[in-house]
Amino acid sequence: MSHTSAKATDRVGHISLIRCSADNPDFQKLVAELDQDLRIRDGAEHGFFAAFNKTDRIKHAVVAYLQDRPVGCGAMRAYNDASMEIKRMYVQAEQRGLGIGGTILKELEKWAGESGFTHCILETGKKQPEAIALYLKHQYHYIPNYGPYEQVESSVCFEKNLH
Repeated sequence: MSHTSAKATDRVGHISLIRCSADNPDFQKLVAELDQDLRIRDGAEHGFFAAFNKTDRIKHAVVAYLQDRPVGCGAMRAYNDASMEIKRMYVQAEQRGLGIGGTILKELEKWAGESGFTHCILETGKKQPEAIALYLKHQYHYIPNYGPYEQVESSVCFEKNLH
């Protein structure tokens, strides 16, 4: 898959974004950091959630660079004909609160819209308050838990209409 670049400027100055697939080495490195963080937060439930976070079928990923260093990522995959599911959102702890996650999320939403999708959906854990705050800030609204998360008390699901 070819890599395309997008540039964005926000509170931290210059952030470079690339669109790529999940096989990008920087994406894989950041996902490994995310998994390490989630292993701690999720505790005994980590194995359950990990089963739904494999990257082998992800063809749409974004990596954010700050001063040419990979600091955050996100991805999406088709959930149904209308919705892309946001997956693997992560910003390194020392870079949180600087707008990087929102920049990644906006790029994923833009890409989803360009690809003909009308909605983005996602699941996150109640033990991830930073993620919940990010999604609420970017006009996502709570929806009933979907798919494998329907009966999972520690999950919350969100949706955003892209139009």
